[in-house]
Amino acid sequence: MRKLCLATASAAALILGSAPAFADIEAAKRWIDSEFQPSTLSKDEQLKEMQWFIDAAKPFAGMEINVVSETITTHEYESKTLAKAFSEITGIKLRHDIIQEGDVVEKIQTQMQSGKNIYDAWINDSDLIGTHFRYNQVVPLTDWMAGEGKDVTLPTLDVDDFIGKSFTTGPDGKLYQLPDQQFANVYWFRYDWFQNPDLKAKFKAKYGYELGVPVNWSAYEDIAEFFTNDVKEIDGVKVYGHMDYGKKDPSLGWRFTDAWLSMAGNGDKGLPNGKPVDEWGIRMEGCRPVGSSIERGGDTNGPAAVYSITKYVDWLKKYAPPQAAGMTFSESGPVPAQGNVAQQIFWYTAFTADMVKPGLPVMNADGTPKWRMAPSPHGSYWKEGMKLGYQDAGSWTLMKSTPVDRRKAAWLYAQFTMSKTVSLKKSHVGLTFIRESDIWDKSFTERAPQLGGLIEFYRSPARVQWTPTGVNVPDYPKLAQLWWQSIGDASSGAKTPQAAMDSLAAAQDSVLERLERSGVQGDCGPKMNKKESAEFWYAKAEKDGNIAPQRKLANEKPKGETVDYDELIKSWPANPPKKAAMK
Repeated sequence: MRKLCLATASAAALILGSAPAFADIEAAKRWIDSEFQPSTLSKDEQLKEMQWFIDAAKPFAGMEINVVSETITTHEYESKTLAKAFSEITGIKLRHDIIQEGDVVEKIQTQMQSGKNIYDAWINDSDLIGTHFRYNQVVPLTDWMAGEGKDVTLPTLDVDDFIGKSFTTGPDGKLYQLPDQQFANVYWFRYDWFQNPDLKAKFKAKYGYELGVPVNWSAYEDIAEFFTNDVKEIDGVKVYGHMDYGKKDPSLGWRFTDAWLSMAGNGDKGLPNGKPVDEWGIRMEGCRPVGSSIERGGDTNGPAAVYSITKYVDWLKKYAPPQAAGMTFSESGPVPAQGNVAQQIFWYTAFTADMVKPGLPVMNADGTPKWRMAPSPHGSYWKEGMKLGYQDAGSWTLMKSTPVDRRKAAWLYAQFTMSKTVSLKKSHVGLTFIRESDIWDKSFTERAPQLGGLIEFYRSPARVQWTPTGVNVPDYPKLAQLWWQSIGDASSGAKTPQAAMDSLAAAQDSVLERLERSGVQGDCGPKMNKKESAEFWYAKAEKDGNIAPQRKLANEKPKGETVDYDELIKSWPANPPKKAAMK
């Protein structure tokens, strides 16, 4: 989850040299009473879970274990609070570093390439699932929990309670990572403005349909035009119908790899990722990537992808504040909270905690937000059954190069941070849910009105359409760095959207070809298709009953369609799954 290095970008760590080198059930009781509430477990059940950790940790008492994650609120809580609790309860000395996401990726690459143990466990994006299952450097957790790690695997871990386990499962059906935190990018809008009778009447008079949550990109564009050029000012403040960022910077890359193309309709149907073509435009046959460019059956530079970049560039220029084009991700993130943006199509739910702070222009005096979040609108190429956005899943990852005893001790801490004893409280701190049982807990039913639709979204059936990068991407670090450079050229105007995506597709194909020549990824490594005409691949998709690559549409802007937010919320099921029934 490289996205959220906002206010605390410096490296941080907690070294617990003063923690007692012995297990302590009294410490567990203190932590349960003082910190680990609320929980989906009773205090007796929590104490039993902690007793298991105490017993399992005995062979490792006094060891000093090092783990790492990137800098977000959830991981800061783990580093500062949960690591201390774990050390006091188990006697294992725990250092939890938090560093920039790019540094996490660089260090895990170094450990993979050198075989030298740098960290004993990693919270590493599930976006690397295609990398991990191919390079054979990561311990498959399915094998670990049934084999070498069975004696240190929590009986109450309840893997089926994790909402993101499909994201961290390889084509072989094995679980390679386990989510520690998750968040999605969704649609954000000023609910108070959208409810304004005068604005609603003016919008309907101009566009012929209701001002509401946009279902498609046409409506999003109409709303952006309306607020920027028709409304212009609210309460004497200049307002804008869109917010984004455009500086040619690494943060521009994840703006697009985080499923922007899929929102437009790039790729094929299928969840968590399209098959045979995913939202990066990479075609995979069996478990082997075979091409990214449209000439090889991919969709990175097909009409749907070009449309997605064209809309991004147009909206940034026409409807966002002028300074947005020169901003990075971290610079643009706080802007909607300043109160002059009507909507944002690409907004991360991990911003929720910062967006509900008292006193902000977007907050009411009673502590409720003036804004809401809702499912993202889709582009004109999108079809039912496709993914509709991105969900980040920072996930615990064990490396084969880590000695087994250190791996076992680190796995105990990893499970501690995900255990039902602490998971609900951690969810309240960071608002990055991993368990179905937490999402449906009564404490979040009570808190929901203060969170602007976050709970409603995570309880909705729509949630499953938001997924991370999947297994079609064989080397995430190598391929992800290509995106910001090519798309930066489109954002700056140096290249047309078509030229920028042609360049990106060619660059991805080049990396795939190098991987194929090296043979390092074995039977699931790339094996490139020969080049054919675009027409060949259009016809093949139609013949095979697939979607990608799609031909260019005659009309890329159908009539706008919206839905009333309150009606949308009412349409979602009100009852939790049986497994996650509330206490």
